[in-house]
Amino acid sequence: MTTRALVLARGLGRRMQQPDEAAQLTDEQRRAADAGLKAMMPVAGRPLLDFGLSALADAGITNVGLIVAPDHEVIERYYTATSPPVRLYLDFLVQRDPLGTANALLAAESWAGDAPFLALNADNLYPAGILRRLAALDEPGLPVFTREQLVRSSNIPHERVQTFALLDVNAAGYLTGIIEKPPADVMDAEGANALVSMNCWRLDRRIFGACRDVPHSPRGEFELPNAVGLAISRGVRFRAVPARGPVLDLSRRSDALEVARRLSGVVPRP
Repeated sequence: MTTRALVLARGLGRRMQQPDEAAQLTDEQRRAADAGLKAMMPVAGRPLLDFGLSALADAGITNVGLIVAPDHEVIERYYTATSPPVRLYLDFLVQRDPLGTANALLAAESWAGDAPFLALNADNLYPAGILRRLAALDEPGLPVFTREQLVRSSNIPHERVQTFALLDVNAAGYLTGIIEKPPADVMDAEGANALVSMNCWRLDRRIFGACRDVPHSPRGEFELPNAVGLAISRGVRFRAVPARGPVLDLSRRSDALEVARRLSGVVPRP
């Protein structure tokens, strides 16, 4: 079982920065949204990242590498001075330029060494039970959700799930293909039980070669799902772990109210 995890907190938060007059935000939330600091947006009285780190601690993770931007004073000050975690040890790993999630992992190559690790988004909140199952694997893997169950259980609208990575899993339970940002007709053809990824992984050092070699995506970034596809073509097997939501998503201003409602009364203990 691995006790290490990488949390991707470097993103520019462009979708979060987009104005939304209908979004009901506090002044503190609005400042975080304007800065694109999705992970540090306060919900239910605490930054969203506190809840994510708490779930990792519940899953048995003790060492977390936070992949951050060069100007990460806000997040570092919070976790070293204002509210240091008590169940986790944090390292701050700098991704110099926002070149995508595969490039972000390369900032953690020396931190990871030869040990396996989880990798997940900072603006999503995954159930601790799923994280525990991933941590207990003895090989690379990922949680696999069905499209409609994710929509029913989470705060993620159908049109957003339509853009998630589409997965192909064989009868033995291993990932055989992944399509990042699939065309709508391709996703629709798979039906309600289409298998999708929420960018949560158990990885080992073999992923770093794929992250170095993966080409630009159509969005001009080096994408982790595409690196996983490259790793599969090179013989790395990824166990598909059947999973159920809810997974909370705080990528837009309009998400804040529902995420706060669902976390009301929850006290995180990172």
